[in-house]
Amino acid sequence: MDRRDFIESCSKSAACLGAATLPNTMAWAAYTQAHEYAKALLCNAQGEPVKASSLKVNTNYVFHYPFEATPVFLLNLDKAAPPKSLNTKNKDTYAWPGGVGANRSIVAFSAICAHQLVYPTPQVSFISFRKSRSTKGVQDNLIHCCADHSQYDPALGAQVLSGPAPQPLCAVLLQHDAKADTLTAYATLGGEMFEEFFKKYEAKLSLDIGAKAKNKIIATATVHELEKFCRNAVQC
Repeated sequence: MDRRDFIESCSKSAACLGAATLPNTMAWAAYTQAHEYAKALLCNAQGEPVKASSLKVNTNYVFHYPFEATPVFLLNLDKAAPPKSLNTKNKDTYAWPGGVGANRSIVAFSAICAHQLVYPTPQVSFISFRKSRSTKGVQDNLIHCCADHSQYDPALGAQVLSGPAPQPLCAVLLQHDAKADTLTAYATLGGEMFEEFFKKYEAKLSLDIGAKAKNKIIATATVHELEKFCRNAVQC
């Protein structure tokens, strides 16, 4: 190896080492594997931006993203949610970047169960976050689906802790504007179930939402507390 090759090799090694030690490496990895959609500012029913600091701890919130018909759970956990390496049912590895907000405790996940595609509707919801352990629960503070008793830990990227679900809930990535204290959804990460969801519920979605069910959310997404969005949140 001549002097020029040696110097070039050292430079590349240093660059690689520097990238590997960056504190935001996990977030960078998540970004490269994410499926980006149009950005949507999270707003309340009055159209005002939701303040991250106003989200109640361990409370179910729901909004729709990236499509008009696909619900998402928004949670402000009682602890920080650190980055986590996870796998889809196809064994694809992805790096979930963890929570956002001042306490790194705000997370969002698709509210479509990864097993039977159960999801919350205005009429009923068999899936939700539980502060305390359900009848067949393994611990507190999990997202529980009563249809098959799949349980997901939102503090660990919605990793499956119990039940037949083959993969974590698909994550919805959020940007937190620290100055304005606002939240913006911009991408999904992990195993999307949207194609299967639209196929399974085509007739129901046509009746409930109509032709706009597959329309992509653009600009804003409305956030509701689950108990106000849904008339019957089933407990089990």
